[in-house]
Amino acid sequence: MIYHIGRWLQGQIEGLGFLRLLNYLSFRSIMAALTAVLIVFLLSPRFIRAMHRRNFLDRVRETGISSAFDKAGTPTMGGVLLVAAMTVSILLWCNLGNIFLLLSLAALLWFGGIGFWDDWRKSTRGSGQRGLGEVTKLLLQGLFGLCFMVIYLGPHSPVGTKYATQLYVPFVKSPLLDLGLFYGVFILLFILLVSNAVNITDGLDGLAITPSIFVAAVLGVFAYVVGNTIYAGYLQYPYLRGAGELTVFVSAFIGAGSGFLWYNAYPAQIFMGDTGSLAIGGMVAVLCVLLKQELLFPLLGGLFLVEALTSQIQDKLGVRWLGKRIFYRAPLHHSLQHRGFAETKVVIRLWIVAGILALLSLATLKIR
Repeated sequence: MIYHIGRWLQGQIEGLGFLRLLNYLSFRSIMAALTAVLIVFLLSPRFIRAMHRRNFLDRVRETGISSAFDKAGTPTMGGVLLVAAMTVSILLWCNLGNIFLLLSLAALLWFGGIGFWDDWRKSTRGSGQRGLGEVTKLLLQGLFGLCFMVIYLGPHSPVGTKYATQLYVPFVKSPLLDLGLFYGVFILLFILLVSNAVNITDGLDGLAITPSIFVAAVLGVFAYVVGNTIYAGYLQYPYLRGAGELTVFVSAFIGAGSGFLWYNAYPAQIFMGDTGSLAIGGMVAVLCVLLKQELLFPLLGGLFLVEALTSQIQDKLGVRWLGKRIFYRAPLHHSLQHRGFAETKVVIRLWIVAGILALLSLATLKIR
């Protein structure tokens, strides 16, 4: 809104040259981050008190970790605050006519809505086991994936028909192969995987939000590069006109996420719930697809991937098919706790791992 009003005023009134700052992604990215973090800081105390009054509190699920019960009664649905701060900041500072931005914002709101519905059911029914069913969640996520696939592979694809179905690999300059129509199936599975991987990781205070900020920051750098003709040409990436606007989008998330971490760090005053974790997962998945960095995610989001794999191997392969546990506990963070590591040590060490993976991912910009 500020972006569009500023652009309009530049053409109407002389002497407002300072509004040219709105043309710069760097300026709007900084303002988007500051706006989002300020909104979170201003609203969080009231939001936390409101969650207490309405009894929207965490419903502990049995994990086999005794310390998990200490978290019972902590307000949840903090993802509402995260998504709201992001959305307001985006509406203020972004170019709302940009297709890359609109698709990413749609993912944030859609997946956040699924998570909100799940959190609401858990809170009102008084049980962490009585939220949305797994099949219902997957169907709703898949519905977005199908709609996104139609737009992405259509004649007005945001990345252009030339690049839409090509698959790029980290450390390699040329695309690996062209999947054609099979790329649609790949997109659908990728969105389901990534959105749920972040959700599974959100199990300890501050564990999911910090790696998510690392991932988003790296994708923001990629957005700036592929959206700039000079940098894209120099680094031999496909130039995606308009993709640079995602830098502002990502900055809004970094600001909102940093503010949320203030209250989510150990001992957490609020949890993001599925509202936040699904919103982040859906957003990250769509960003990776739009920036043609789907196969970068196993490196960049390696922590999320390992968390998801250990959980699914335990639940599906071990308990459901073999009738026994493969790991002592799952996902990974609970396994580490079971071995005697304190929660703060587990979280900080996994943050370090996520940071290292983010740096390695940035290296793929040049090492190709």
